[in-house]
Amino acid sequence: MDPIERIIRRIDAFQQGHSATAFLFGVVKKFGDDNCGSLAALLAYYGLLSIFPLLLLLFTFLGLFFSHDVGLQHRIIHSALAQFPVVGQQLARPGGISSLRSSSAAGLAVGIIWLVWGSLGVTQAGQRAMADVWNVPHVVRPGFVPRLGRSMGFLGVLVLDVVVSTVLAGFVTFGGRAVWTAGAAIVAGLVVNIPLFVLGFRILTPKSIATRSLITGAVTAAFGWSMLQYGGTWLVGHQLRHASQLYGYFASILGLVSFLFLAAEITLYAAEFNVVRLRHLYPRSILQPPLTGADEAVLTAIALQGQRRPEQSLHVQYPGSDGDHVDVEGPGSAFSNDGNERPAPERD
Repeated sequence: MDPIERIIRRIDAFQQGHSATAFLFGVVKKFGDDNCGSLAALLAYYGLLSIFPLLLLLFTFLGLFFSHDVGLQHRIIHSALAQFPVVGQQLARPGGISSLRSSSAAGLAVGIIWLVWGSLGVTQAGQRAMADVWNVPHVVRPGFVPRLGRSMGFLGVLVLDVVVSTVLAGFVTFGGRAVWTAGAAIVAGLVVNIPLFVLGFRILTPKSIATRSLITGAVTAAFGWSMLQYGGTWLVGHQLRHASQLYGYFASILGLVSFLFLAAEITLYAAEFNVVRLRHLYPRSILQPPLTGADEAVLTAIALQGQRRPEQSLHVQYPGSDGDHVDVEGPGSAFSNDGNERPAPERD
């Protein structure tokens, strides 16, 4: 064993021997095992493509039904754009997003349908990401029609978020006032975000995973999202305020992409937090061999995740310490419907 490997082995033994470090490393390790970096990039990409159809749809809806109340329109628009502090100020300026208009009802209806369809990309990507995080086999994942229904339900959650944020903005303002007001705004934001994240996690995650298994990670994601929003507000207020107009637009787009990517990563880390905690997928090893029991459980679940047909049968084998094998056989998942690991297979 060379000196570098010896040092890494000692670090590995330390992190496996302490619950806190073993759990944190288990979350990070599974994040990498599930290719969550790529899933976060996919969510950021579809999020970028979905934001503008969603905002255009919102502006169109306000123009159709609340044209008589300009003040209410401004409050709702401000609440919606406040969800994206990096680019919200740019879109709120004259020449930003305006409502969809058409001289014919049929043309307007087609435009609205197109906007709704164009905004579903991020919800579809979110459902795939949650299924991958929980290693749900493809054979038992929802079909196209159920996924479409879940996507519409998630859009409803976004609408609810805007409505609640608008009502809340009438009572609490985050800005240049007393310190207690800023603190109240943070607390109020968490009060709104936590139930919405729990609802969002429930909609995006396959029904085979129990709702109670999602709550802890959803609360964690709500905290992370709130901190990210306030960080974006600080960035806009202190870093981009004095930038030139041309630089500001470039910085806003790059900032928006980074904002969405960080938001996606925070959400997926929170989801992995749920999985690792519930299935006790720790300690994990830094160097292999040997594989820990948690290593085998994760790799087995990832392998069985690839099952796409009921007729397909999958086998996962690991060499035991005595030269035998641990044999886990599909179809199905290595975990039960409530997310808990099924009884460990006996060694042959």
